[in-house]
Amino acid sequence: MGIFEKFKLGFKKSANKISEGFREIVVKKEIDDKKLDEIEEFLISSDVGVEASAKIKTIISDRKIDPNLDPINEINKILKEFIINLMLPLEKKNFFNRSNLNDIILISGVNGAGKTTTIGKIGKILKDNDNKVAFAACDTFRAAAIEQLEEWSKRIGVEIIKSSPGSDPASVAYKAAEQAKSKNVNKTLLDTAGRLQNKKNLMEEYKKIANVTKKIISDSPHEVILVLDATSGQNIINQVDEFNKIIPITGIIMTKLDGTAKGGILIAIAQKFRLPIIALGLGEKIDDLQIFDSSKFADAFLEVN
Repeated sequence: MGIFEKFKLGFKKSANKISEGFREIVVKKEIDDKKLDEIEEFLISSDVGVEASAKIKTIISDRKIDPNLDPINEINKILKEFIINLMLPLEKKNFFNRSNLNDIILISGVNGAGKTTTIGKIGKILKDNDNKVAFAACDTFRAAAIEQLEEWSKRIGVEIIKSSPGSDPASVAYKAAEQAKSKNVNKTLLDTAGRLQNKKNLMEEYKKIANVTKKIISDSPHEVILVLDATSGQNIINQVDEFNKIIPITGIIMTKLDGTAKGGILIAIAQKFRLPIIALGLGEKIDDLQIFDSSKFADAFLEVN
């Protein structure tokens, strides 16, 4: 299956909602002010966000779509142009390139976002690109998390730094940074415990994990990736906002897009935060983490063949 097909299949639920919504709204050729309001309301209800929806409405109004043309097709063209203009600068495909440095990559997110599985999939892509990769099991609260990361390390053939359940997560991060430097590991991925953004003590511990690596590699962590569960919808906005206050986020990965019609939330996040988008989780298989491509996202989201 090609990359576009994976995007299209992954966004099927979101694309169906968008296409069906437009068909219900635009039953006549002419798009008047009432129809513009309905389009804006529909986009907001599809999690595209208030700001982005208002901008799209303005663009459609300013274009004055020719009533002799297919209005839905013309709206899709406008939406695709808007999405690409917004998201092309947010692509970060070089994240997966081979590195000659000792990059420390902190992976964060709330409970159930799919961090550990995502780390395994990131690790595979990085290794396939000739990086020396290691995992660090900094989620020491759950024995199952350590075991899951260990399974991934065996599956793709990378080293894991771990400790016993209940040990200090920062000590694992420290050892991982030491090993990155001594063994010249290109990419070390730190798995952290799921934490709600409103739990102050857990967020302070998260900051400690990041800071302790600086004792070994002064400019680390080099990447701070927030993993987001697409099924959470608008709740994601608050997660990004709060995590970004603790340690500035350098990129996001959105998971579970294949299981929701709320794919529009990615547009809302892009509009509000302008954070780089690393990859999208479009399924459960090992190769279902797809490097973000704005054009393929736009086509899949709008069901453009």
